[in-house]
Amino acid sequence: MKNIVTTLVLSSVLLFSSCQSDYLDLDPLDVQTEAAYFKTPADFKAASNDFYNKMVSWKAINGSSIYNFMDFGTDLTSLAQEEGRGNTVATNSDIYWTNPYKYIRANNILLKAAENYSGDKSAIAQYVAAAKFFRAWHHFFLLKRFGGVPIVTTVVDINDESLYGKRSSRYEVMKQILKDLSEAIPDLPLEQNIAAADKGHLNKWAAEAFKARVLLYEATWEKYVGTTTDGDGVTTGAGTVEVASNTTAYLQEAIALAKDVMGNGGYELWNYNSVLNNMSMCYLFNLEDAGSNPAGLDKSTNKEFILSSKYDYGLLQGGINLSHTVASRLAPSRKFMDMFLCTDGLPVDKSPLFKGYVKVGDEYQNRDYRLTSYFVDINTDAVPVSGAIKLFGPGGDSGSGYANRKFRSYKYGTYRAANTESPDYPQIRLAEVYLIYAEALYELNGAITDLELNQSINLIRGRAGLPALTNAFVTANNLNMLDEIRRERAVELFGENTRYDDLKRWGIAEQALNNPILGSVIQGTDYEGNTAVYKPALYPYGELSVATGKGSLRALLLDPVGNRNFQRKHYLFPIPLTQMQLNTKLLQNPQY
Repeated sequence: MKNIVTTLVLSSVLLFSSCQSDYLDLDPLDVQTEAAYFKTPADFKAASNDFYNKMVSWKAINGSSIYNFMDFGTDLTSLAQEEGRGNTVATNSDIYWTNPYKYIRANNILLKAAENYSGDKSAIAQYVAAAKFFRAWHHFFLLKRFGGVPIVTTVVDINDESLYGKRSSRYEVMKQILKDLSEAIPDLPLEQNIAAADKGHLNKWAAEAFKARVLLYEATWEKYVGTTTDGDGVTTGAGTVEVASNTTAYLQEAIALAKDVMGNGGYELWNYNSVLNNMSMCYLFNLEDAGSNPAGLDKSTNKEFILSSKYDYGLLQGGINLSHTVASRLAPSRKFMDMFLCTDGLPVDKSPLFKGYVKVGDEYQNRDYRLTSYFVDINTDAVPVSGAIKLFGPGGDSGSGYANRKFRSYKYGTYRAANTESPDYPQIRLAEVYLIYAEALYELNGAITDLELNQSINLIRGRAGLPALTNAFVTANNLNMLDEIRRERAVELFGENTRYDDLKRWGIAEQALNNPILGSVIQGTDYEGNTAVYKPALYPYGELSVATGKGSLRALLLDPVGNRNFQRKHYLFPIPLTQMQLNTKLLQNPQY
């Protein structure tokens, strides 16, 4: 735990936005003491600006990489990753333990300074609220990764007794997170009232949307996972102190918050299908300036992102080889390709519109617009055409027969070179709020009305070229409403660091992650027997029959069941061993 004690370094900070004048040029603050620094509201503002840098996004910070997230290695992607296989083991250190505590310390320093501030407290209220928001943000990150953790709400030093105490239970951590957010929300401005020069600062709607996310996460965790990962708090884990379920209250508040953001936030889905060949969901995620898409749209058109990490090609580039990496590491699995609905709203195994797999482009026809927005020819940006022999082909970068283009720059290699891609990274966007609203309603009531569907998920489906989801449609086609809500979440938020969390909080990670990972269908397709495109010797696991939209067919086996051993213990990561040596009251999570 001593590793969480660090000196505060208030560095020269950029508050990111799309305009040159919005980038703050601040004096270095690392040579000033805390007492000398916090003298004016501008000092609090400058210190709070640095908090925005600590959300995981494109640019690496303190060794934290976006490539440790983004749903890599889940059941939706074709490339295996050790976390998804259940190969997580205890290690001496983990930056995702130490980094959040460093950031929380900076939040607490500002909060302590605010308590001692003799000036007008209302002038710094917004920055105090930001500190509480980000303290909640980092505690939530720790909760999702480790379960119950030490709660730190004061500026601790090396002799502080709190450094050597036990872990708080997940329920205590959650209550602290919710307390911070509840206190932050009233003092944050409305987005509509933030001056142009300050765009990018937190607003009330972002805090409400994040709190709704937190509430849905914990409500469903308590409903489906319960205390199975807590340990007894005596020999393992953080223990359980909660005697009654919070599920109902948390779902009710999540619904209310989501509805407030949806109705009053002023946000709207980014839908330019009419000028982007129905590919809004491709260009939304590589949106930069007018040259980043064929319609000449820039970031000023995006009213969907509620909270985002801001980048700019001229001022702050992403600095990672984004386009190349996501093409292969987010290449889809067979399971995910078949999850996309047909344009009649039916799954591929029920829809008469599904064209099958014989030609490479067949399975893209009559489908959810997001399929061609996410997965198309990596070399030409072309939408697959039925009859073409080769889109990407079995093998390639992913081995699955598919390549991802979500987050990949338009005309990558010519318009944007590697490491210069600079779209904003969405931390929270309106589509997720719609999904939170619909899921929380169904989890609370066991039902959702057609009106509530029209206010939420059906807006997303409309952009995707799908018909409205109704209760009558679900009944008539022998579908399951909760499954359809979860399907929308998987498809809409693909690659946005939600899938592992969702599988865990639904209590189905073992089921989903222990299945084999498959790629292209081979049987009965133009791949079969075509050695110019498909060379079976390149695939050590061969082929495996799997249920598809056209019955049981052989597909490439990319990762067999024998490689996968995801267990309930893997819902949480192990506590770093060095931390347990420094604080002997820290107990390891169960079964590690």
